[in-house]
Amino acid sequence: MSGILNIGTRALLANQAALQTAGNNIANVNTPGYSRQEVLLQNVKGQFSGSGYYGAGVDIVTVQRVHNEFLTRQAALASAVAASDTTRFEQLRQLEDVFKGGPNGLGAAVSDFFNAFSDVASSPADQTSRAVVLARADEAASSFRAGASQLQELQRGVVLQLRDSVAAINNLARGIAEVNQEIARAKGVGHDPNDLLDHREQLIRDLNQYVQTSQIEADDGTVGIFLAGSQPLVLGQTASALQLTDGDFSDPATQKLQIQRGGVSVTLDEATLGGGSVSGLLRYHNTDLVDASNLLGRMALAIGTKVNEQQALGLDLNGAIGAPLFNLGSIPAGYGASTNTGTASVTTNVSVLPISGATALVASNYEVRFNAGGAIDVVRLSDGQLTSIPGPGPTTLIQIDGLDLNLAGVAAVGDRFLVTPYAAVADSFTTAFSSPRALAVASPVAAGLGAANTGTLVVERLAAKSNPPPAAVTITFTGPGTFTRSDTGATVYAYTPSQPIEYDLVPPATTGWAVTLKGTPQVGDTLSIGPNPYPLLSGGNAEAMLALRDVPMFDGAPLTDGYASLMSQVGIRVQGAQFAAEVSTSIADNIERDRTAVAGVNLDEEAAKLLQFQQSYQAAAKMMQVAQNMFDTLMQGLGR
Repeated sequence: MSGILNIGTRALLANQAALQTAGNNIANVNTPGYSRQEVLLQNVKGQFSGSGYYGAGVDIVTVQRVHNEFLTRQAALASAVAASDTTRFEQLRQLEDVFKGGPNGLGAAVSDFFNAFSDVASSPADQTSRAVVLARADEAASSFRAGASQLQELQRGVVLQLRDSVAAINNLARGIAEVNQEIARAKGVGHDPNDLLDHREQLIRDLNQYVQTSQIEADDGTVGIFLAGSQPLVLGQTASALQLTDGDFSDPATQKLQIQRGGVSVTLDEATLGGGSVSGLLRYHNTDLVDASNLLGRMALAIGTKVNEQQALGLDLNGAIGAPLFNLGSIPAGYGASTNTGTASVTTNVSVLPISGATALVASNYEVRFNAGGAIDVVRLSDGQLTSIPGPGPTTLIQIDGLDLNLAGVAAVGDRFLVTPYAAVADSFTTAFSSPRALAVASPVAAGLGAANTGTLVVERLAAKSNPPPAAVTITFTGPGTFTRSDTGATVYAYTPSQPIEYDLVPPATTGWAVTLKGTPQVGDTLSIGPNPYPLLSGGNAEAMLALRDVPMFDGAPLTDGYASLMSQVGIRVQGAQFAAEVSTSIADNIERDRTAVAGVNLDEEAAKLLQFQQSYQAAAKMMQVAQNMFDTLMQGLGR
């Protein structure tokens, strides 16, 4: 009799626990991070009798989580990658809004500025036409400054997001360490603390939304959390702290993560962070925003430098050499690495006349490294191109991509500098004067064909290459294909129609003038080239300004295509980031569905279990009722 009662009691308790667990599953169906639980049962060892073993009922082993470790880790990893890609895509869409096309975009402002010179070329003394040019110049400069201001605003916003994210990471790390402590304490009773394990896994999933982690479980049930490959963020019950820093060169346009442990700070390599929103923000801040700023700054510096150079080759209404039309912000000095020990410094400027570097500029930052034996390496950071200068290298000047890197002081072996040529140009891009008379649209040189010429010579183009120009030179043709010059005596030169005749006899021609003729000359035909006697009537330099529109300026593309190239590069990045975000999000969603299919709560399944365990509970109760009836009958029989 006692055996039946004991079996019934055990069955009642087991089914009661199963009912309670199913109810707990239903109650937590919407709880983030909750893993479905189930009661693990085992039969009690049977009792031997002469006719065999009789079962002794059921025992509760434990309440276990339905959990797949592999899917859990894969889901966290996939969600980290998706968070990184999605964050970068969302940020890049804001960057795309900065560089708009259409009539109100920067490209239209630059085109309108150059096109305004057409009216001045035809009416060089017209004050209204000159005023329009200055107004268009001011609008273009304002557009550059507006673009730079928007980029700076985006940069500040990203830094704030990074700081908030670092604070959240530190809070989560401390939370994981605290839960580790509770789990280690609870493990001593021999059963898994399911709710604590769920809580820790949820914290780890939340952490992976910010930064991708890996984890190693210890024997005491605690979990070590590592990031950037092998840097410990949480070890047992101790959490390290992250902080945001400017990096090796203290460049405000570059942010790095540092981890502090035991009083030592270690800078984390951005490339090893993997996924997480912080990784996406760092890539956007340190690469995408820097590249966009360089593209905008390169455009401003190239256009401003070239226009100022052309302005210097003209004469204003007062007959003076043209002053710079645009103010260009000074290029900041190179940022020295925190580990530098020498006294060297690096400053930068665009290579100036007579050899202009404006058309050779590349939208990139540079790293200058001083090696043993005086050797120097210059790395173009946009594509990693290395320019090695064997020792002993230069001590005063390095020329690269149209830039002059000016060296001063003495560098120690291992010293490094970060050169940012375009970081501050667009932000300080302004017009230098407001008087229309100061616009230098007159050419300092003029060409005149001899009155007695009998050939078909026509001056196609005359360009000044220095100002003031040299003394007048007369070209006398000795035949259809030859000529002499008054400044070189009887020396005979070859003439080819539509090929420039340079004042400089030895290339590269950097002074004087260059004239291009069409037609066929006859013997005795002459052409005189010298200082312009009527500068007030000349629009030659305005025509030269118009010609700048077609000068190969930006990676071989014409000046007028510079903004279109900038927009296309940003657009390509946005499209690439969108595709990556869509793919990684789809992968993360699929893995999360697989995980929740195992660990998640299915209400239909739990409802069926409630009916099952309810019936089992009722049957166990009936068993006990039967045992009671049997006992009552027996007692009644004994009482007679």
